[in-house]
Amino acid sequence: MPEAEARADPAAAWADALRVADLFAADPHGLGGIVLRAGAGPVRDLWLAALRERFAGPIRRMPPGIADDRLIGGLDLPATLRTGRPVAQRGLLAEADGGVVVVPMAERLERGTVARLASSLDTGELALERDGLALRLPARFGLVLLDEGQARDGQEDETVSAALADRLAFRIDLSAVGLRDAVPLPSPLSSPPGEGGAPASEPDAALCAVAQALGIDSLRAPLLALRAARRIAAAEERDSVGETDLIEATRLVLGPRATRLPPAPQSPDDAENDAGEQGEPQAPSPEEAPRDEASEAAETPRAFEEVVIEAARAALPKDLLARLLAGGKPLAGSAGRMGAASASPRKGRPVGSRSGDPRRGPLDLIATLRAAAPWQGLRRTGDEDRRIVVAPEDFRIRRLKRRSETTTIFCVDASGSAALERLAEAKGAVELLLAESYVRRDRIALVAFRGTRADIVLPPTRSLVRAKRALAGLPGGGGTPLAAGLDAAALVALGVRRSGGNPVIVLLTDGRANVARSGLGGRALAGEEALAAGRLLRAQGLRTLVIDTGNRPDGARRLAEAAQARYCPLPHADAGSLSAAVRAATA
Repeated sequence: MPEAEARADPAAAWADALRVADLFAADPHGLGGIVLRAGAGPVRDLWLAALRERFAGPIRRMPPGIADDRLIGGLDLPATLRTGRPVAQRGLLAEADGGVVVVPMAERLERGTVARLASSLDTGELALERDGLALRLPARFGLVLLDEGQARDGQEDETVSAALADRLAFRIDLSAVGLRDAVPLPSPLSSPPGEGGAPASEPDAALCAVAQALGIDSLRAPLLALRAARRIAAAEERDSVGETDLIEATRLVLGPRATRLPPAPQSPDDAENDAGEQGEPQAPSPEEAPRDEASEAAETPRAFEEVVIEAARAALPKDLLARLLAGGKPLAGSAGRMGAASASPRKGRPVGSRSGDPRRGPLDLIATLRAAAPWQGLRRTGDEDRRIVVAPEDFRIRRLKRRSETTTIFCVDASGSAALERLAEAKGAVELLLAESYVRRDRIALVAFRGTRADIVLPPTRSLVRAKRALAGLPGGGGTPLAAGLDAAALVALGVRRSGGNPVIVLLTDGRANVARSGLGGRALAGEEALAAGRLLRAQGLRTLVIDTGNRPDGARRLAEAAQARYCPLPHADAGSLSAAVRAATA
């Protein structure tokens, strides 16, 4: 079996993962860390257990969504209140000095957390400058980023931050490894000393040439590969890095970062044939052209680089070419939803208070004093001269309820009858509401139905430019497939609700449906399907506003009653009146 196919085998991938655990355990901070792509399960747990067996230092797990004061440290509030002077509290990174930090859901790290982790990896220390403190604490640790990103809704895989992954030597993919393949293996670094091949001449230049051949732009990658090669040589008690050490380091460090296939080596016969075809004189034989020592020394590093590149080519993943042709990403790259702003705990309307740390939310001073007041007689003992003694358990923070983001889904009747009457006013109302929603940080979507189908003209957005462009190109004319329009609006609304938003459907129509879902004409069938679609909106609990843009209110009124929607007859309204009606419905 070729070596490339062997590396694609799950058992070989597991063996490589254990090999990486050995190297990383020997030098966690120097090698930076590991990006481990694997779903939560027994295989990942077995690998983490193997790492704990190999590493004697502390291993700390970073909770998802960790706050800054817990990550980098800050003011120890209870100790500060007891002593009357600022007391520093070390964060998780300082506590992990000399150890390893395991980061679950690393593909969802916020940008600020990524920046703090990267800075600590670069400097080996932590600058604590907050809450009146100015300290520098040692923070030399290695990272294990657990990448659990998966493709969702046809979007690209979520991956860890490229800036952070670039500082880590290794990338492991255990997604294809089953529990049967995850068997314990003896540590390769505990084997007796062996031969590492011929000593490498200028290994740093050779690794840079390999990185260039593999399409790796980062300069950190060959430096990390060189450090890994030196670690392999030192573990087997060799003073210098050999060829086999560089080849293994290339396979483990540079191989997973490859963005292109290296060029295939050219045999001497092919080179002679190419030279002959181009009419160039052939090189003289060794007997005819004596070679000096300087030329031989100049060719030695080049020959060694070719050996390492050929070994790297054989060690690349079997499906690398297919992934590159398909435009797929490597194991770590730019994040999908990494760095999305989390909901601020200091925004919203107050709905009471609870016990908690004032650093986690706004302090409710009145509730705090109310909680501390009954205990003042017991706390004023000895030489206590404070008028009010507040203990840490007395702190109360406000509970805030944030207003959920509202998405107004305009379902616009662009049929022939509507185009003759109210389509221009509907376009103006959408533009007015979009400008107002931008101020409120709400979103707007646009669904238009005409002819025989309904189209999502504008997905939920806050972009005024996109909305104006979509509205300007909205044509009018044709039949009225009202049921299809309601179905499309409901589809968008349910998607908004699943993402935590608050959808509101605003239907602008005259209610005179004449095209069924199948595309066939007929007012009777089309009307029945439209009423059924309205009842479905009511069953799904979707808030709906029906704006009757026709001169005869019968059709739109019946639809509003079926959907239990608010009904606004505006046969003579302009864009401002429509906008005011929608604001009243979405308030």
